[in-house]
Amino acid sequence: MQARRAGHGIAAMMGFLLVCVAGCAVGAGGRSMFSSGGNKLLPTVKEVAQPHPVPLPRELDKQALAPYIVEPGDVLVIHPADLDSPVRLPGDQPILPDGTINLGRYGHLSVVGKTVEEIEMMVRAAVEIQTKDVGFITVRLVSRASKVYYVLGEVNAPGAFPLTGRETVLDGIIAAGGLNDRASRRNIIMTRPTAPDSCRVVLPICLREIVQLGDTTTNYQLAPGDRIFVPTRSCWEDFSLNGKQDSWSCGKLQIPCPVPAPPCEAPH
Repeated sequence: MQARRAGHGIAAMMGFLLVCVAGCAVGAGGRSMFSSGGNKLLPTVKEVAQPHPVPLPRELDKQALAPYIVEPGDVLVIHPADLDSPVRLPGDQPILPDGTINLGRYGHLSVVGKTVEEIEMMVRAAVEIQTKDVGFITVRLVSRASKVYYVLGEVNAPGAFPLTGRETVLDGIIAAGGLNDRASRRNIIMTRPTAPDSCRVVLPICLREIVQLGDTTTNYQLAPGDRIFVPTRSCWEDFSLNGKQDSWSCGKLQIPCPVPAPPCEAPH
């Protein structure tokens, strides 16, 4: 009897492995339960990924981002601070694909790659060529279309999302509709754009610790251009560890915080 059960167990394991090799089981509607193609990690990802959490801003220690640099797609509003000023400028100023704005009679001005403060000084200098005593020129950024982050892979609504400056990895995944039923929970990464031929910034993300334990170790604050990638879950991933642990290093042993005892009630 034991030999027969052992034989059945071996047969079941072999069957499972054959299903994996064939591309995993097909669920309702003809969709694969675990997509065999889809979104795979590059072979080099784990070679360059930081093995331990790195000292970057996280959920509980967010930092102000670098001064905003305008790019095409952003929209400015430029007007004199003094309502009695003789200067008249067009209303909204969308930054054109060539990086310029249209100041009407004062010409076109190239502002791409500049901060708002720099643009204020540039506009005033351009206006003063034709008009004296212009006073202070106010420049406000009213649309920040050029600063985005990306959530890609096995999420319900992948895409590019506008960055306000406060988002973390968890915010990004929620904005993308959360993980779908083919997502790997153990191999999520966040990458930061880097120059060609330079070192790469690949940060493993421990999503279950973030969500279930409130562990902010890998809940990094997002910066412009960051990419969150959720790979496809493999059959072997489910079979080997059954989702019990992450592939990445997810910090030290979790220790429960002491909860203060409720105050004792005075005897009646």
